[in-house]
Amino acid sequence: MFTGLVEELGEVVWLKPIGDSAQLAIKARVVVEGVRHGDSIAVNGVCLTVVDQPEPGVFVVDAMGETLRHTSVGSLAPGSLVHLERALALGDRLGGHLVQGHVDGVGRVLSHTEGEAWDVVRISLPEEIQRYVAHKGSITVDGVSLTVSAVGGAENGAEGSSGGGGGITWFEVSLIPETRRATTLGRHAVGDVVNLEVDVIAKYVERLTLGAGR
Repeated sequence: MFTGLVEELGEVVWLKPIGDSAQLAIKARVVVEGVRHGDSIAVNGVCLTVVDQPEPGVFVVDAMGETLRHTSVGSLAPGSLVHLERALALGDRLGGHLVQGHVDGVGRVLSHTEGEAWDVVRISLPEEIQRYVAHKGSITVDGVSLTVSAVGGAENGAEGSSGGGGGITWFEVSLIPETRRATTLGRHAVGDVVNLEVDVIAKYVERLTLGAGR
């Protein structure tokens, strides 16, 4: 379990395909402190397991085929910067929201508007997770816990800011200066792919409301 508060930016050292899976080596400073074989680290919002430490400051994780097919991990290359967060420890402050590191889908950056105080980024929503996203709700973008500042779709034009069910084809998040500084989200260009994880509470509410037979 994670909080969606990025601890640092790591750098991909190499990505090695192995059949339909891959291994990924990442250079870091903070998250490698005390790291052990089998520990979980979120990499751009994807919960991955540490399987090796070939040298100081570098850790290796496995990415299975399912991960490569449904996240942006497979598109990483040497030199790519990635968001890193260690698993939440009991007693830690929950500064973001409960994040599992289980990506629900990928979206694409539709627009990126830079402002004096903050940026506004609009991201497309895959149909299968549209119903879980609500205005002022929580969402994880590449492992970063963010508040949905606007939602909309074709039926309500470019300035929609209400709703919360199906038919929402995009959402917006606002990036404060600290988020721009500490993450790569402020550097994304139109068309870039990002990993999305919706609030797990929304999925459990749906399950309980509609019944186990769904």
